[in-house]
Amino acid sequence: MIMGDTVIGGVDEAGRGALIGPLVIAGVSIESSKTSLLSDAHVKDSKALLPSTRSRLYDLIVSNAKKVYVIEVSPKEIDEYVLHGRKLRRLNYLESLKMAEIVDALEAEVVYVDSADVKPDRFAKEIQSASKLKPKIVAEHHADQNYVIVSAASIVAKVTRDRRIEELARKHGFFGSGYPSDPRTMKFVDDWVMVKGFLPDFVRKSWKSLKKVGVKRIDEY
Repeated sequence: MIMGDTVIGGVDEAGRGALIGPLVIAGVSIESSKTSLLSDAHVKDSKALLPSTRSRLYDLIVSNAKKVYVIEVSPKEIDEYVLHGRKLRRLNYLESLKMAEIVDALEAEVVYVDSADVKPDRFAKEIQSASKLKPKIVAEHHADQNYVIVSAASIVAKVTRDRRIEELARKHGFFGSGYPSDPRTMKFVDDWVMVKGFLPDFVRKSWKSLKKVGVKRIDEY
């Protein structure tokens, strides 16, 4: 590390709106002098990259980062917050708590975060309040496009989630992307309930999209 070199961090998630599988939140920190290495490798928002490119960049990021920290939030934990959390302190609040844990693990002086809240300043304050180390938090919409370190975090989160989805598909059969906008995903859930009479533990039971296939939310059973 160069004398006086600042350590910066980035945090992003993958799978927030998914019906199947975990919400994955990832953080990456690196010395500021090394950010050009990420830029030169064309690290960018994971959604703009092919899976093969994401996988290659994932290895580069992990090899050069100071810290990489990943949290996988299960459907069960998400359901508990969505169904029983206080208004405005549901999924956003859960994310802020997990991000605070990641922020502390990154040991960075400033951390850039892709905001899940419509009010980024409020989201930054939530994270800072839950953080023990209290680094500077910069929360913005589209931070994964504006800051290469957040792009790096988005790649780590996306690759990790994709691996979990592949594991579930190998075990239970193909179900598409896992998002409610995917007809293959909705058919998989509908067929599962028709055959077995219950929802699997890897499906978020609190999602309203379940009603599209005639499945009740867990709080309506």
